[in-house]
Amino acid sequence: MVILFALLALTVLVGANWYLWRRLFRDTTRGPGWARRGGAVLVAGGWALAIGALVGERTGAPFWLQRTLAWPGFLWLALSIYLLLGLVAGEIVRPLLCRFLERRAPAEQPVPQPQPEPEPEPVPAGARTRPAERSAPAAAPGSPTGQPESPHPAPEAAERPAPEGAEKRSPAPEKADPAPEAAENLAPSRRLFVSRVVGGAAAAVALGTVGAGTYGVLRGPKVKRVTVPLAKLPRTAHGYRIAAVSDIHLGPVLGRGFAQKVVDTINATQPDLIAVVGDLVDGSVKDLGPAAAPLAGLRARHGSFFVTGNHEYFSGAAQWVDEVRRLGIDPLENERTELPWFDLAGVNDVAGESEGQGPDFNRALGDRDTTRACVLLAHQPVQIHDAVRHGVDLQLSGHTHGGQLFPGNLIAEAANPTLAGLERYGDTQLYVSRGAGAWGPPTRVGAPSDITVIELASRQA
Repeated sequence: MVILFALLALTVLVGANWYLWRRLFRDTTRGPGWARRGGAVLVAGGWALAIGALVGERTGAPFWLQRTLAWPGFLWLALSIYLLLGLVAGEIVRPLLCRFLERRAPAEQPVPQPQPEPEPEPVPAGARTRPAERSAPAAAPGSPTGQPESPHPAPEAAERPAPEGAEKRSPAPEKADPAPEAAENLAPSRRLFVSRVVGGAAAAVALGTVGAGTYGVLRGPKVKRVTVPLAKLPRTAHGYRIAAVSDIHLGPVLGRGFAQKVVDTINATQPDLIAVVGDLVDGSVKDLGPAAAPLAGLRARHGSFFVTGNHEYFSGAAQWVDEVRRLGIDPLENERTELPWFDLAGVNDVAGESEGQGPDFNRALGDRDTTRACVLLAHQPVQIHDAVRHGVDLQLSGHTHGGQLFPGNLIAEAANPTLAGLERYGDTQLYVSRGAGAWGPPTRVGAPSDITVIELASRQA
C-alpha cells in the first residue's frame, strides 16, 4: 500500500510539472530552443532543490547545506503551487480569448494589393526584327487609309516559331490570392499569442503572491487580541493576559533575527504570562542554539512556559526541553503549575508517543481541584477531546498554521477540529493560533501569522 501511494504521488508530481513546463515554455515558443531547455532545467532543478531541502532538514544534514538548499528550494515549492493554480485557472480564460480573437480576425486580415503588370520581355540579341514590328512612320506609303500599321504582329507572325538562339519563356503564372494563405497562418499565431498571454499572467500572479506572502512572514507576526470569559475565574483575575505564541519554526530560513522580532513583539504587549505552544524549532540545539538565544529576553509578570510540538520530536525533544529551561522558560511535560487564580497545565505532543513521551492527561490533570479554572497548553487541536473529558476550561493550541498556503487551509481544516480562532466544545473552549513563523516555504497566503494576547474575563466581575 505504501509503495502504491508513493507511485501515485510520484505520477501526480511528474504529470503536474510536465503540464507546468508545457504551458509555460513549450506552448509559448515557436519551436525547440534554449527557452524550452532552460524551462526544463528550471522546473526539474527547482524540485531537486525543494526535495533536497526537505530531506536535508529531516536527516540532519550539515547546517550550511540546509541553508543553501532551503531558500531556493522552499521558495520554488511555493511558487510552483501558484504557477500551477494560475495555469489551471487560465484554461478557463484560454477558449474565451481564442473566441474573441477569432471574431476580430476577418476584420484584421490584410486586403490583397493589386499586382503590377509584368514589364515587356527584352528581345534576345541577334534575333531579327520584322519590319512590321518596327516603329512605322505616321503615314506609311502604300497604306490606303494613310494610318500607321498596327504595331501588333499579324496572327501568322505570332504563330511563327522563334528563331534559333532565342530563349523560350513561359508566360508568368497568375499569382494566387494571398487571403487564404494569411488565414491559414493566422491560427498558429493566435494560439501562440493566447499561450503567451495566459502563461505570462499566471507567472506574474504567482510571483506577486509568493513575494507578498514571503514579505508578510519576514516582517514578523502581528498581535491579535481575544477576550475569553471563564466561569470559574475569580474576579481578581479579570483582565489577566496570556501571550500565546506557537509555530515559530526557527531553522535554516528563519533564524536569530526572526526570533528577536518575536520576542520584541511579545514583550511590547506586557503580558502577565507567556505560553510557547510547540514547534519552536526545526533542527538541533547545536545548529539552532544561537538562533533561539533571544528567547532568554522574554518578560512576563508570572513567567514563560513551553510545551513540545511534533517538530520538537523531529529535532530531539529532550535536548530542546533542557535548552528552553536554560533560557528561562519553564517546560510543562505532562504537568501542571498552580497559579493563584487558575491552574496552568501542559501536555506533550502526540508525536512523542513514538518515543514513549506522548501526552498524559491523567498525570497532568487527574488530581486537580475541579472548582478552579484550568488553562491547558497542548500543541495540536485534536487533543481537545481529552481536554473536554478532564474538565479543562480553555485549551491553547497551534499546529495548523491556519493552512499557511491557500488552498492548504482546506486540507488543514479537514484534519483538525478547529483551523484557527476560538470555538467551544461543550464546557471547554479551544483557541488555535495561526502561528508566528512558517514551515517549509517562508511564505503565507490567506493565513497571516500572529501572536495572540488572550485576555481572560471573569463572569463574576
